[in-house]
Amino acid sequence: MKILAVGDVCAPDGSAFALKVIPHIKQKEKIDFIIVNGENSAAGNGITRESADILFAAGADVITGGNHTLRRKEFYDTLDTNPFVLRPHNLKDAQSGSGYCLFDMGRCTAAVINISGQIYLERVNADNPFKCVDELINKAKSDGAKYIFVDFHAEATSEKRAMGFYLDGKVSAVFGTHTHVQTADAQVLPQGTGYITDLGMTGVINSVLGVKNDIIINRLRDNDMSRFEQASGRCMLNGCIFDIDEHTGKTKNAQSIYITDTVYKVV
Repeated sequence: MKILAVGDVCAPDGSAFALKVIPHIKQKEKIDFIIVNGENSAAGNGITRESADILFAAGADVITGGNHTLRRKEFYDTLDTNPFVLRPHNLKDAQSGSGYCLFDMGRCTAAVINISGQIYLERVNADNPFKCVDELINKAKSDGAKYIFVDFHAEATSEKRAMGFYLDGKVSAVFGTHTHVQTADAQVLPQGTGYITDLGMTGVINSVLGVKNDIIINRLRDNDMSRFEQASGRCMLNGCIFDIDEHTGKTKNAQSIYITDTVYKVV
């Protein structure tokens, strides 16, 4: 079984590009299950029902979130009514939604877990992600999930690496999101868990993590606190394909993926 995990979709341009290329990836790579991080998929910031609908139309089976998922109060109803739209489970202040779902794949069931890191994440009040993920893994196993996938939305690479090794052998795959830069470490950990520190992002190539370059440069150089504006232009899609053994539920191979209008690269 193959699953595709897609890095943080940024802005309407990123959502439109996801809609364009994910169906092509699904067909070309024979993908069985798709998880997309959509926490920044809306215009402005955060996620809306409209941007979530675009990602589902693109082929997402489950949409995961992050520190911006709760930014728009009008989205809380979707978090409460659609079990396949997640936010990090360990956010202390969250009153809507969940970071856990079960997806019936017909011949088996997959559990998707979404948790937040704690290190260097400004304005994020999160419980211990290691203890939280243990509870959710136990729930997934008691619910009969054959496959367990974890989106760890975190800033620090050390925290992500530690989580990967902590979960090695306990879940099918764990992938980092949030930092928007794809890491070159897609791998299978010693006990059979697929891993990548960060999936990267789906959005405008010539940007600083999806934001207009000049705004970020001026903030860093001159302490100009102008409001962020999302970039527009030519896009890329970053993600990772995990090939899962259907008998053991463990990963056989992990390959990062990078796609533009002119480049299709699986590493």
